[in-house]
Amino acid sequence: MDVEMLIREAMEALKNSYAPYSGYNVGAALLTERGRVFRGCNIENAAFSPTNCAERTAFFKAVSEGERHFKAICIVGGKNAKNGAPITDFAAPCGVCRQVMLEFCDPDTFRIILAKNEDLYEIHTLRKLIPRGFGPSNLGHADKKQ
Repeated sequence: MDVEMLIREAMEALKNSYAPYSGYNVGAALLTERGRVFRGCNIENAAFSPTNCAERTAFFKAVSEGERHFKAICIVGGKNAKNGAPITDFAAPCGVCRQVMLEFCDPDTFRIILAKNEDLYEIHTLRKLIPRGFGPSNLGHADKKQ
């Protein structure tokens, strides 16, 4: 897995972030088992509940194009990050995004890369970020690992 490439892809996705209300811009790059990369950015809405996170945007794009098996996701972002402000902290996925990841990813092998830039990043397993998560295997789907 080329971590630096995923970070660059996430940084490119960040450029399309639409966050006029919070000013918190996020970009994500999702790597499939077949080596495809899907970008996503956060898209806010004045009504707030229709807002979509960068991670879910990337997942929904991938799933809508037939992908179901994923290796890793890189997430970058922060307050006014799109406007050239330096990324000073790691942008971890929200609980809803972690739940979407759990639907499609093995929590022990799927990697979540939180990056500030190509030199400063952390790599976590999904299990670390959503311990004892509720996923497909809880409903008796043996073909889904949890």
